[in-house]
Amino acid sequence: MSQQRVAWLVGASSGIGQALAFALAADGWSVAISARRLEPLQAMQARNPLLRPYPLDVTDVSALHAAAAAISRECGEIELCVLNAGDYTPMPLAAFDVGLFRQLCEVNYLGVVNGLAAVLPLLLAKGRGQVLVTASIAGYRGLPKSAPYSASKAAVISLAESLHLELKAKGVLLRVINPGFVRSPLTDKNTFKMPFLLEAEDAAQAILRELPRHNFEIVFPKRFAYVMKLLRILPYWLYFKLTKGAL
Repeated sequence: MSQQRVAWLVGASSGIGQALAFALAADGWSVAISARRLEPLQAMQARNPLLRPYPLDVTDVSALHAAAAAISRECGEIELCVLNAGDYTPMPLAAFDVGLFRQLCEVNYLGVVNGLAAVLPLLLAKGRGQVLVTASIAGYRGLPKSAPYSASKAAVISLAESLHLELKAKGVLLRVINPGFVRSPLTDKNTFKMPFLLEAEDAAQAILRELPRHNFEIVFPKRFAYVMKLLRILPYWLYFKLTKGAL
């Protein structure tokens, strides 16, 4: 059995997930990669044999449990799990869609819950390990034309905050990744100029640099994060006045 450190990256086929998978492999990790479609995962493996595909849908709880067991059996004990699967579609009021709320909640929030249900028993059994869940700076406050996405990411942040201390007391570190705008097929849907837009490779390196640390939040780019953190503490009347221009 491989003696390499083993990471499981869910949501690995594009954007931050794909870039992080390659960055971890370059750093010497054996990386189990998961996404819905097998073909992109196989293409990634062809570029680096340290990447091993385990296709699944994060809305399928049993598939996540089966993958966690298979990875542990075939690759070794999971030391790092990154729950990064996500979906995004902008939604102005005129396009209010209950189905879109349900879809983004199923993937962005409950997908994380399902992943935690699969991996936490393994990490708690050995009393160590690290789990990163991808939320977003967009989860700090409700953003115009982004209700389904912002709400789902706010739920992920709250979930991680709620579980962090209990898990830390048992030796498992749960952390949240809050990216700003990162170029990907999802952000390509935006028609507005995205401030402080990062390339996926730069985002992956920002995450990799933070892995040895034990801080709860991994956030980037820093300047954009400071602006959004300021918006989070503003009174509602001022927040709505400042964001009115986004309508």
